[in-house]
Amino acid sequence: MAGIQGTPGTPRVLRAMNDRAALDLLLEHGPLSRTRIGKLTGLSKPTASQLLARLEAAGLVVATGTTAGRPGPSAQLYALNPRAGHAAGLDVNQHRIRAAVADITGAVTGEYELRTEGRTGAGVVRQVTEALDGAVAAAGLAPGDVRRLVIGTPGAFDPATGRLRYASHLPGWHSPTLLEELAAALPMPFEYENDVNLVAVAERAVGAARGHEDFVLLWNEEGLGAALVLGGRLHRGFTGGAGEVGFLPVPGTPLVRQVAKANSGGFQELAGVQSVPRIARAAGLDTPDHPYVEVACGLLAQAAASPGEGPHAELLDRYAERVATGLASLVAVLDPALVVLSGDVLVAGGEPLRARVQAELADLAASRPRLVLTAVPREPVLRGALESALATTRDEVFDTSR
Repeated sequence: MAGIQGTPGTPRVLRAMNDRAALDLLLEHGPLSRTRIGKLTGLSKPTASQLLARLEAAGLVVATGTTAGRPGPSAQLYALNPRAGHAAGLDVNQHRIRAAVADITGAVTGEYELRTEGRTGAGVVRQVTEALDGAVAAAGLAPGDVRRLVIGTPGAFDPATGRLRYASHLPGWHSPTLLEELAAALPMPFEYENDVNLVAVAERAVGAARGHEDFVLLWNEEGLGAALVLGGRLHRGFTGGAGEVGFLPVPGTPLVRQVAKANSGGFQELAGVQSVPRIARAAGLDTPDHPYVEVACGLLAQAAASPGEGPHAELLDRYAERVATGLASLVAVLDPALVVLSGDVLVAGGEPLRARVQAELADLAASRPRLVLTAVPREPVLRGALESALATTRDEVFDTSR
């Protein structure tokens, strides 16, 4: 196990492995009795008792209540100590920064939102620290109590240059020294990740992709993006740009050249948020264009709730065909077992849209992955950032070999 020092098979290593197994069980199941922990780990009652005493002394577990409603004497229950460690996540876009802090169990203990519209890009480091400090204060903690931070942004930081790519709409985040400045200003280690990748992390941890080693997540809000999980790991590509499917050339739209300057591409033009009002008007529905996300979500939600034929059904049919056209290219290359549809625009279409995309994809792709709607409807980027930060924090906190 990573982080465990010493010779494999020594008592110290075996104790640490048993400790981690018990802590993971408490994380998954919640409070458990000594007997239940012993059965789930295969440890004898004396060994389980020693393990719990050791973890309680280390501040990793706490006694919490007793069993009830069963014959025989009540048994003491043990749970993870939520204060054993904390982690934080940030969800960044051009309008705001959302920050949250979670304890070691994954429970959110503090949140904060900082509006960034109208602010200059020069104050990015200050904005990040202000948003983080707000969430830490809301959790009743000091900055030093947070062990790790994960920041989610559109685009991706190029590992070779340190510059943020594929997100020209995010002012102030493109300095080649930004990551160094953040490292100097933040009181804890931090990592950065593409926002759609973090949505996939959340889906795999607590959502529709639990138990899946290979899946694609398609996201649609202000931009189209995808996350690719292969063999249980995120595929980021050479520059971090894997999944920037909005730039994908697709049939049905003219070729978009110099896509980086245009900040758009074929799939974005075909099935991005701005396409929905155009499809609606062609179907006979009177609608404005702006604001794009709100208008598109309203149109698709209304269409999903409208029974039978007519312009709303036509809107869903045409839009589903466009979404499936881009997905077919991903399916042809990756052959995933599962595709998760996420982001406000796709979620607004609900089951009627999902079923139409599934049917269209069956005609356009040789393989037939299962399509599902997201099971993380609330702040999925932020949830993914927290899950990513917590995974590393738990590896550190749960390592009792040191």
